[in-house]
Amino acid sequence: MMRQLRADLHLHTCLSPCAELEMVPTAIVKQAKCIGLDAIAICDHNSAENVGAVLRAGQRESLTIIPGMEVTTREEVHILGLFADEGQVMRLQERVYENLAGENDPDVFGFQVVVDECDNVVDCTTKLLIGATSFSLEETVRVIHDCGGLAIAAHIDRERFGLVGQLGFIPEGLPLDGVELSPYASFDSWGDLPVVRSSDAHSLNDIGKTSTCFRVAEVTLSEIAMALRGEHGRLVVRG
Repeated sequence: MMRQLRADLHLHTCLSPCAELEMVPTAIVKQAKCIGLDAIAICDHNSAENVGAVLRAGQRESLTIIPGMEVTTREEVHILGLFADEGQVMRLQERVYENLAGENDPDVFGFQVVVDECDNVVDCTTKLLIGATSFSLEETVRVIHDCGGLAIAAHIDRERFGLVGQLGFIPEGLPLDGVELSPYASFDSWGDLPVVRSSDAHSLNDIGKTSTCFRVAEVTLSEIAMALRGEHGRLVVRG
């Protein structure tokens, strides 16, 4: 039996230095439930250190949490990696950390706060998460796939950090699983690539301001992947 799934596939936590400190697991889950989301993806910049905490907070409230990361390529393009489980995204984090230079200055870039599922502060990451990795665009997509994830070009229509804004085009043959659009961008400009909309929320009030509906059988990443490919009756619901 098919059902409609409403998901916001791009949220940040207080780990991202550009996010509000209010973006802690219990508050994120509460807000997502309040506005009727079925699933959210946690995609902090170049790190997944808060994914486990949000996963556990989501389990308490029966909200599906999709592990993810927003990787910055050396061309300063943002690519979302979405994964089926925490182990996969932590393998990506290991690869990213090996290719991410610099140390964070919280007075300049903001704090990078690691929390537990009850919102207690457990650490502050010193890696410069707001920086770019040494991975090329093609390498980033390949590494995400190697770790078992889906690779989606984040906010592709934006001038800053969007694929088209940075490069001016989508490289031929780049094996993206989809592209993410800003709220008012047209669905019709991206050829055959599957299109989603997400909030890119950095504060609680932005969660779910933009989301995507999928026609799926279950609330899982594998079902979302089939919807992106238009397989077996699964699909992305436009509108």
